[in-house]
Amino acid sequence: MNVLNNSPEAAEEERPLRRPDWLKIQLRTGPNFTELKDLLRGNTLHTVCEEARCPNIYECWENRTATFMILGDICTRACGFCAVKTGLPSELDLQEPERVADSAEIMKLRHAVVTAVARDDLKDHGASVFAETVRAIRRRMPLCTVEVLPSDMGGQYEALKVLLDAEPDIFNHNIETVRRLTPKVRAKATYDRTLDVLRFAKEYKPQIPTKSSLMLGHGETWEEIIQVMDDLRAVDVDIMTMGQYLQPTKKHLPVKKYWTPEEFAALKEEGLKRGFKHVESGPLVRSSYHAHEQAQSTDQKFRENA
Repeated sequence: MNVLNNSPEAAEEERPLRRPDWLKIQLRTGPNFTELKDLLRGNTLHTVCEEARCPNIYECWENRTATFMILGDICTRACGFCAVKTGLPSELDLQEPERVADSAEIMKLRHAVVTAVARDDLKDHGASVFAETVRAIRRRMPLCTVEVLPSDMGGQYEALKVLLDAEPDIFNHNIETVRRLTPKVRAKATYDRTLDVLRFAKEYKPQIPTKSSLMLGHGETWEEIIQVMDDLRAVDVDIMTMGQYLQPTKKHLPVKKYWTPEEFAALKEEGLKRGFKHVESGPLVRSSYHAHEQAQSTDQKFRENA
């Protein structure tokens, strides 16, 4: 027999947390944003910035930065935080790299981020398409920096080599959450595999800055966050971003805590103390937030240390 728990404590546990005022988004459109939006409409182009309703789209587009999602729009994984469709993906679009390069050129981007759905159905997990997309953008726009944000590619080093041989300006692979919560938050991916991927990328191409991102709000503790920082630095990750998790739909994992701007600021200081070359930390920060600045600042520090 099922017994319902109608206690006040249970009701409080199920009630969604009220979104605080500091997560309200101010819409600030400038000339660059308006121009890019018009260009996209005129050429029926789409970006993750729009599809995911990113809160930073206005600021990023003003800085001529955008994120493209390749390899289709159906993911082979079903992570508890992500609203991307899951299922059996369609055939690869081999013209996609050139279409992404077309978009970057039309938008006159200074920094392009290329991410993708997980494609565990492909032998190389989509690495060859990633690599060709990087090269296509470079052919069209040699001054545009290119950041890649792939899945763990099943931990297959040969696939990672194919992508890294295209020499992206930044290699980004997100750890997403703390070790304890990884099985609940991420599908198929593991905490240690993410660290292995980041370690391999740095060992194989030490001149390419590595980057990882952490979502806060799943129930992690301060001490666990600090441990993630230490683990990322142990594999020589250069850039770290931290932002607040926001539940995309009622079917996804609920928010357990809204971290305050003051806490994010304190975490940024902790990250800088540990030697990250660049740290972005704030409630609305996403993996690609201020990506153009990250590329510039890390490149300068790499040159200084050369």
